[in-house]
Amino acid sequence: NGTVRPGQFFSDGRRKVDYVLVFHHCRQTSLKGSAHHHPPHRLNVISNGSFPPADPVGGAVGQRGGGDREVCVDLGVGVDSVVEEAYLEGDPAEGEKVLIREEFEARLLEAGLEMERDTEIRVYGPSFTRLHAPWSVLSREAEFLKIKVPTNKSYRVREERGLSGTLSEFWRKMNQPFQPSIPQLDHSTKHLAHFSSQHNITEGLLLHDEWARYGAFYKYQPVDLIRKYFGEKIGLYFAWLGLYTQLLIPASIVGVFVFCYGCNTVDTNIPSQEMCDEHQNFTMCPLCDRACDYWQLSSECGTARTSHLFDNPATVFFAIFMSVWVAMFLEQWKRRQITLNHSWDLTGLEDEEVETHTLLFIYHYGDRLPGYLINISSILFMFGLTFSLVFGMIVYRIVLSTVMAMSPDPQTKSNVRVTVTATAVTINLVVILILDEIYGAVAVWLTELEIPRTERDFEERLILKAFLLKFVNAYAPIFYVAFFKGRFAGRPGDYVYVFNDYRMEECAPGGCLIELCIQLSIIMVGKQLIQNNMFEIGIPKLKKLIRAFKDKGISLEEREGQLTRHPQQWNLDYTLVPFDGLTPEYMEMIIQFGFVSLFVASFPLAPLFALINNVIEIRLDAKKFVTELRRPDSVRTKDIGIWYNILSGMGKFSVIINAFVISFTSGFIPRMVYQYMYSPTGTMHGFVDHSLSYFNISHFPSGTAPTSKAPNITFCRYRDYREPPWSAEAYQFSKAYWAVLAARLAFVILFQNLVMFLGLLVAWMISDVPKDISEQLKREKKMLVDVFLREEKEKLHLVQTLFSKNHPSEGHPETSQYCGRCVVAEYFPADLSQTVDVR
Repeated sequence: NGTVRPGQFFSDGRRKVDYVLVFHHCRQTSLKGSAHHHPPHRLNVISNGSFPPADPVGGAVGQRGGGDREVCVDLGVGVDSVVEEAYLEGDPAEGEKVLIREEFEARLLEAGLEMERDTEIRVYGPSFTRLHAPWSVLSREAEFLKIKVPTNKSYRVREERGLSGTLSEFWRKMNQPFQPSIPQLDHSTKHLAHFSSQHNITEGLLLHDEWARYGAFYKYQPVDLIRKYFGEKIGLYFAWLGLYTQLLIPASIVGVFVFCYGCNTVDTNIPSQEMCDEHQNFTMCPLCDRACDYWQLSSECGTARTSHLFDNPATVFFAIFMSVWVAMFLEQWKRRQITLNHSWDLTGLEDEEVETHTLLFIYHYGDRLPGYLINISSILFMFGLTFSLVFGMIVYRIVLSTVMAMSPDPQTKSNVRVTVTATAVTINLVVILILDEIYGAVAVWLTELEIPRTERDFEERLILKAFLLKFVNAYAPIFYVAFFKGRFAGRPGDYVYVFNDYRMEECAPGGCLIELCIQLSIIMVGKQLIQNNMFEIGIPKLKKLIRAFKDKGISLEEREGQLTRHPQQWNLDYTLVPFDGLTPEYMEMIIQFGFVSLFVASFPLAPLFALINNVIEIRLDAKKFVTELRRPDSVRTKDIGIWYNILSGMGKFSVIINAFVISFTSGFIPRMVYQYMYSPTGTMHGFVDHSLSYFNISHFPSGTAPTSKAPNITFCRYRDYREPPWSAEAYQFSKAYWAVLAARLAFVILFQNLVMFLGLLVAWMISDVPKDISEQLKREKKMLVDVFLREEKEKLHLVQTLFSKNHPSEGHPETSQYCGRCVVAEYFPADLSQTVDVR
């Protein structure tokens, strides 16, 4: 409408501000005093207000002749050169910064960019240099980057007909209420090359209103608008996050059904009924030496009933379903990525390798060897630190269990397992959050020691190190509970001790799966609530407070001057938090993906909690990108990089983990073995008695038996498959133990092969390239070949015409055709398909 937005244009109101450079002036403690004691830096004293507006086409700052539109007051103007030298010698580092900045800006001017600087003289705080890229510069760089432009050739996309067309139309109408209220592109007409226009001011407002609001949580993300405003790299991240969140919906529904199945069958579960039956009179062996008494199995009734909610036959089905879900998610993302590549014109994009360092000499292997050695030793040290902390938590649990068991209060004794588990997991969560921040900083430091050559190389090495450290940090306590707790505790009369005094902890009578579920749920929900949400909200605001606190050091005159001046847009943007890359955002979701896929057999509600978190996370990230962060540089890329390889590796690893969790952590295999091999009635009646072994209390070593004598107790029971004390092979593993072990190993092999087959079947059924995209690519290829052939015919006709004019007496048709064929043969490559690239 002709109005000029303040802060978006140069002072002439015509040239748009495309980029802003910031130079921070440091207060010189040795030169405090009046204003004339602060000689200004060179290239900072600029006057733009005393000149008429520059011509919108030309007028680049720094050009010679009549095109000059600025005056640079050098340090030698009005200030003696001796003062300049003294000033620079007083702070050599600051002087070097000035010289570096001068050279940098000079090269920008040589490249054709136009500049505008602040009019006032600054001796402290930031000064801003606005850059404008003229159309000629953009056109030149577009040629170098091989950016495609639209052609006059277009075609209509063939509409689906029949049943598929009806279903597609029905699906579009169903999704209409969930679409954001933004102008939609016409997808019925396609051009041979898509046009990538620059952003305008209203796009940020649209993103704020239709994307960065919690009230829009039920709407799809405007991925095309995100890509247009932030670039392809950030657009691909939010597209991936949106697809991941969308596919969590069916996983959450199935997980809720599995949990509801456990709730509905808990009252009819025979093993739980037998454990809760007080008439069964299962007297269990003491949980600790001397201080602990014999106890009744019925006292763990609540634990047994709760364990059935997550350890039931439906859990096996859910584990298989989630393994197939991972394969489907990866295949769907490949399809989505190819669709976006075609829509965003990234199919012919070549990855650019940008060097991260200016190397003055070539680094040989011997030069890099110390950095590699430091990397390996540091990572091993971090792994050892994590395992040491896990061992410390084991000792804490053992000591706390012993202390609580010695308490005279019956209420304290009855809540030993709940108290120990809850406090240990809470402490573990705090340690994980602290180490996550430390490991992130260590990963950056280690990557810099390797001196990577390119930005891509630096990013991939950083991601790999950070992922390894944070993966071990987050999952080490869970792996311990799932596969090691209770495995090496020993048996009554032959327990394994820590520090010669404390017995290794054992699983609950109902198994370790319920403890694994508690551990997984607290760590997962805690990390998402604290690290993913509270930190993302609180840290940017904390940085703002720190920046405001530092600004209190500005002199009173400077502060009053800032209050009297109307802040420009670049002043407001400078107060925002710098963009640190997408690695932290991806890392949060990858760790969550591990919680959803790796141990989902123990916690079917994990996809539901992940879905709720991601719905909030999308809007939280959107609000952060739009309002809290400085706008990042646009980066063109056609995939999510090494993150896809990590996802694929975790998907394959999850198959193995879930197979072992079902086989060795849950009670599914022992129940099946008993029902089909040892049960006299073919039911689960008698399973609890079959899974408990006998121990003669007279066989306790000296000093380990309970101090209180229990009358009429000769034998106590413990959870294991061992021969009874009256057997010739007393306390040795029984035949039932080896039968259960063989069944567990067989289930692992069967589960892995079944899931791998289903994954390959899903990958075969879901094509990487969608059918409509494949048809569009074929039509575009055909149209491009037609265009090239038409151009070659015109060239051939032109050559024949020129030849006949230059040699009228020799203009034989045979000669003209021969020369024409030479031109055509020289122009076309050997493979015609190589010409199908619009440049």
